[in-house]
Amino acid sequence: MSPRRPPPLPVVQDAESAEAAPLSRRSFLQVAGGAVAAAGLSACEIEGTLRRHFKELGKPELAKILESARREHEKRFGAKDWKVGAEAARPGVELGYGLDLSRCIGCRRCVYACVKENNQSRDPQVQWIKVLEMDKARGVDIMEADPYYEADEVPRPGKFYMPVQCHQCRNPPCVKVCPVQATWTEPDGITVVDYDWCLGCRCCMSACPYGARRFNWAAPGIKAEEVNPDIHLLGNRVRPKGVVEKCTFCIQRARAGRYTACVEVCPVGARKFGNLLDPESEIRYVMENKRVFVFKEELATHPRFYYFYAT
Repeated sequence: MSPRRPPPLPVVQDAESAEAAPLSRRSFLQVAGGAVAAAGLSACEIEGTLRRHFKELGKPELAKILESARREHEKRFGAKDWKVGAEAARPGVELGYGLDLSRCIGCRRCVYACVKENNQSRDPQVQWIKVLEMDKARGVDIMEADPYYEADEVPRPGKFYMPVQCHQCRNPPCVKVCPVQATWTEPDGITVVDYDWCLGCRCCMSACPYGARRFNWAAPGIKAEEVNPDIHLLGNRVRPKGVVEKCTFCIQRARAGRYTACVEVCPVGARKFGNLLDPESEIRYVMENKRVFVFKEELATHPRFYYFYAT
């Protein structure tokens, strides 16, 4: 049997031709506009895909995009008191989060409050918070943790619980690997995702050491009566199929000076949230007075999410 011939090598432009005709993400997608439309995207999604990067948008262009997003949500979910915003970070604010492992009882109320607030898919299920059940005798042991525990009552004897979500890192690996800069860290410490720019390559998911990012394999299953109409363009708007999403510290709440949904719903007060730059804030008190530890500290991601023991 004769050996297979290797496939022919692709034609490579010479340096002069390549320099003369650079192909940016935007120009590529404009050329491929027909294919984008053929993929079944809505007018709003096509408009978002072909626009400039979010950080380059002027006020008129941003206002147009927000109105387009409002109409798209109204068309899909009906008339509601829609509030579609893109509020910027507040000056002098760096958001931080503390979670008391000595209090968490593993009830998962935080998980479902997050789903409701942030318009996550119910079918198939997408959840930004994962609660791990561990043995007290073993301590923090991720390899032996059970994220799928079922219990009639919690906490179970001999167990403790460790919720994990996006750690809003100061040195985020996910941002470094994104090939189109669809994810970045805002001045207040929130790492956001521009769903219109996300290519769905999932490099960020592979890079995240906390397993905090989720991929939409299907069109989000969410009913009209389940939708939260108070939405942020970079946060809890209803995401399209084929993009990555994650916790944003409830950006639509945080930038209005409110607690996150998971903080408000916790029945035992295990979650603390606030401005790390404010010496009077609750999170600063935790940092300065409690036994605090950073999950996977050896990776030097420098999170703004901390675990602590109050007792």
